[in-house]
Amino acid sequence: MVVTADSHSSQVSPNRRQRTIVVTGASGLVGSALIRTLSKDSSSSASAAGPNSGSWSVRGISRKPRSGEFLWDAASNQIDAAAFEGADAVVHLAGENIAGGRWNAALKQRIQDSRVLGTRAVCAAIGKATRRPSVLVAASAIGFYGDRHDEELDENSAAGSGFLADVCQAWEEEARAVTQFGVRVAHLRIGVVLSRHGGALQRMLLPFRLGLGGRVGSGRQYWSWVELSDLVGMIVHAIDTPSLTGAVNAVAPQPVTNAEFTRDLGSVLHRPTLFPMPAFAARLVLGEMADALLLSSTRVLPRKLAESGFRHRFPDLPSALRQALQT
Repeated sequence: MVVTADSHSSQVSPNRRQRTIVVTGASGLVGSALIRTLSKDSSSSASAAGPNSGSWSVRGISRKPRSGEFLWDAASNQIDAAAFEGADAVVHLAGENIAGGRWNAALKQRIQDSRVLGTRAVCAAIGKATRRPSVLVAASAIGFYGDRHDEELDENSAAGSGFLADVCQAWEEEARAVTQFGVRVAHLRIGVVLSRHGGALQRMLLPFRLGLGGRVGSGRQYWSWVELSDLVGMIVHAIDTPSLTGAVNAVAPQPVTNAEFTRDLGSVLHRPTLFPMPAFAARLVLGEMADALLLSSTRVLPRKLAESGFRHRFPDLPSALRQALQT
């Protein structure tokens, strides 16, 4: 499939050849959005821009591959190494859904293994290629920082504590292994992704539309978020920006408290937000996951993105929510 990136075209070099990109987690929320963006208007863009249009040939990798995609064998954690041969870039997004159910020992092990062992498999497959990609953009998460109250966090901030922080550290450590092959690595520490098609926002929409939404716990905890199309733009930007290495906070520049998030979502939906969820109730329903995902406070700033010239299309929450609900 030959495709052209156009969502953040002002941030992409206009005179580049067609390149090959490998995307793991191709059927997930972010992976499918990335492929759709690269695919949008490809034929008309290519014919208008000529042979140096900057088009992409995409190789998707999935545990349930669709036509033309490569298989990731979940049982053996093996990837078809042919997918990486001659690729210019790899975007590694695959991983068990951390909010797929109430955490127990088995689910937590799957969450960790899918990231740590999965990344190990990706790096091993890259190492087997005779012509390797120049860059690996590997997903990580702001869970790296743990619960930090109102502390402003950038890429130089220390790791936090807790299950997600431990997973993120091990996840990034596995991705760094590919540098031995001369491959640049950018770890995108992704915040709460805003999309009506998946993630936290999708789960919040029904109660908020019914007028049953409200803050969680005290509401003072910071949520660092990113609108889905901006996240896709960050991925393309990370591929095209050689100076971006190591940790990169993939978030909007305006983190908000849970109370502010609640207010803005209610305002965009034109619904009241009068039904708070006390912390004890969140813990009763969700267990340990409530503290890690809803009640912890992570105030993350995208310093490296700003310094590298990335421009957010949706830097404030109201505009991001409106975009997320329209697309």
